[in-house]
Amino acid sequence: MVDRVSVGVAAFLAVSAVAATAAYAQKDAAQEGIEAYREALQDGNPAELYEATGEELWKTPAGPKKASLEQCDLGLGPGVVKGAYARLPRHFQDTDRVQDLESRLLTCMETLQGKDPKPYVESAFTAPPKEEMIALAAYVSGQSKGDAIAVAPKHPKEQAMYDLGKRMFYYQSGPYDFSCATCHGQEGTRIRLQDLPYIPGTKGAAAGWGSWPAYRVSAGQMWSMQWRLNDCFRQQRFPEPVYTSDATIALSMYMAANASGETMKTPGIKR
Repeated sequence: MVDRVSVGVAAFLAVSAVAATAAYAQKDAAQEGIEAYREALQDGNPAELYEATGEELWKTPAGPKKASLEQCDLGLGPGVVKGAYARLPRHFQDTDRVQDLESRLLTCMETLQGKDPKPYVESAFTAPPKEEMIALAAYVSGQSKGDAIAVAPKHPKEQAMYDLGKRMFYYQSGPYDFSCATCHGQEGTRIRLQDLPYIPGTKGAAAGWGSWPAYRVSAGQMWSMQWRLNDCFRQQRFPEPVYTSDATIALSMYMAANASGETMKTPGIKR
């Protein structure tokens, strides 16, 4: 009887080992297929068209003051675009706020061009005001492509924003009791063909932060980070966040600071 049991257990373990090996092999093959698919997407990224539009918007006089955005200070001095996105969000003395790219652009549009930020905040992401913001985000972010992410909370308001972002990341609520961590709080997970980056880790945070803004092939749309965060709130069944609110900037600060030291790959391309 003991011998039969031993043989049965050994046979079960052998079959389990074969099944596990086959499952891992399938997983590896699937992962290779996904990587090949993503590599193919990189050729002719439509985001380049948005970058060109954004550059034109940056340099063209507009608004009641008939001024361009070329003197906008994104943190490295008036008009300096190269490398600026890799250092955002950050605290700005003139507003005494921690700002991400899109909130800072609104500040520059208001002060330099005399534009009212309200239509940009309240419009839908597919409406012309937001399309303008997304194109500008594509242009500015593209000027940091290949740069190291360098977001290290030093100012007290930067640290407070990071802490708020971390609390928000783990905060569970809504009809499904979701949090950001539900999808992005564990390593090695995936939904269909989409890897779910582990945001508390440096590599995962870089995957989640360093490739946005990005062109979404399935939607045929260019998404800024603000839009991406808005969609995360939607999927959690949370109320829609106010565009460029502290809630969205806090989550951006948490991701960007966790990703510090990794490489910017913006604007990216997604399935």
